[in-house]
Amino acid sequence: MAPPTPGASAPPRLSALDRLLPVWIGLAMAAGLGLGRLVPGLGGALEAVQLGGVSLPIALGLLLMMYPVLAKVRYDRLDTVTGDARLLVSSLVLNWLVGPAVMFALAWIFLADLPEFRTGLIIVGLARCIAMVIIWNDLACGDREAAAVLVALNSVFQVLAFGVLGWFYLDLLPGWLGLERSGIEVSGWEIAQSVLIFLGIPLAAGYLTRLLGERARGRSWYEERFLPRIGPAALYGLLFTIVILFALQGEAITSRPLDVARIAVPLLVYFALMWGLSMLLGRAIRLSYQRSTTLAFTAAGNNFELAIAVAIGVFGVTSGQALAGVVGPLIEVPVLVGLVYVSLWARRFFPAPAPAAAAPPAA
Repeated sequence: MAPPTPGASAPPRLSALDRLLPVWIGLAMAAGLGLGRLVPGLGGALEAVQLGGVSLPIALGLLLMMYPVLAKVRYDRLDTVTGDARLLVSSLVLNWLVGPAVMFALAWIFLADLPEFRTGLIIVGLARCIAMVIIWNDLACGDREAAAVLVALNSVFQVLAFGVLGWFYLDLLPGWLGLERSGIEVSGWEIAQSVLIFLGIPLAAGYLTRLLGERARGRSWYEERFLPRIGPAALYGLLFTIVILFALQGEAITSRPLDVARIAVPLLVYFALMWGLSMLLGRAIRLSYQRSTTLAFTAAGNNFELAIAVAIGVFGVTSGQALAGVVGPLIEVPVLVGLVYVSLWARRFFPAPAPAAAAPPAA
């Protein structure tokens, strides 16, 4: 790997709020686990009303988490992303060929004797990046516009490919290899509904906010005054989502620590492997640090809300498959937060970006 480029600018420092993100996330996890154990009937109350197959409080938290990030995207610059064939092709290959195959292999290596957890882990591997990945990309100073495009592109592929890949990895491939089969049935509409709710709504809100805000008050006001005001809402939405998510499965997680540990090991390997491979690939094909980081987080992140919804819908809320789905974000959140700091450290190994052209004046 090349040495740091002379004269490269140092990565911008995270705000105090963002630097303490691991602390806030740890406290949110603990609060959720405590609520799940201490408040009888809380899980049933939280699951009583659902949106897109997901508990309504979780759905609201996800929408709140996504909106500020998507309101920051410069939609007038998306053509610079769609024209980068290296980035788009690499993302599709990593997400739809490499990622599911790696998770399938790890699930069978580490959980061959635990079929329910193994199946749940494979489902997590099939549910590709959405939602939280944009938060990690933003914290690591990745390319925000590229992240929005890749998440949208992978969401479309998810609608088309999730059911087919589920049949392949849970039924066809195990049959070819002489392994146990555990097929699932999930309709394309169920997947499309999840994508439309958890990506479509905040994406439309973010786009309209920028369009109307810049028209009414200008780009300077929008980016220097408005965005800093709504920015912390993404963190609040993330923490709220984590509290509710872990409250729903608090009893299962705290009463089965050895099972959680068994599920955690292949997940740790998966996140580190996918992130590291993607960063190395981005460097090898001469992507910038910003786009290599975006490629890495969109390849390593998973759509845990879809995985949990599918596992609960097919196997039940108390199933081992659902527990494996919930353990996914339990491991993913702190690991990818840690990789944000590793990404900022690795920035020195990428060439310094060329000076940006002056932005056109706001209409």
